Amino acid sequence: MFQVNDPVFEGDRLLHNLKQLIAKARSGGIPILYIQHNDEGLMAGSEAWKINREIAPAMSDTIIQKTRPDSFYNTSLEEKLKQQGIEHVILAGMQSELCVDTTCRRASSLGYDVTLVSDAHSTWNNSVLTAQQIIDHVNATLRWFADVKTTEEILITKEAGV
Repeated sequence: MFQVNDPVFEGDRLLHNLKQLIAKARSGGIPILYIQHNDEGLMAGSEAWKINREIAPAMSDTIIQKTRPDSFYNTSLEEKLKQQGIEHVILAGMQSELCVDTTCRRASSLGYDVTLVSDAHSTWNNSVLTAQQIIDHVNATLRWFADVKTTEEILITKEAGV
């Protein structure tokens, strides 16, 4: 989703923060699950669909395919989390007002402890709001469903139960 002709808002910052989160998780021995969206606009195998090489999954990471904004809907996500005994998810990625919002709410409804990384999700301007306004709104609203922290505030350790 990092296309030159339609750049995501503050894409460089987003990639930097995602790389930091991934490095923290790997150094803490924490499983990393990538959720990859597939639909008409993100056809499997297309350039827009591919995971950016700067945050490419390792062989030990899990990649789950989805077709709706809800990462739990008709996917193996909940099964994978339960298999690994994961009760706390740290959420980052794309697209703030769609997949991030919907997945955060669903994870909370399913009983997971959720941390939303406030500076590690992004989107595009729409006809009503700027991308920054959307991100700010999502961060403010999802405080009802998750702890909202910056990348710097995230401490990832097995002892913390994350």
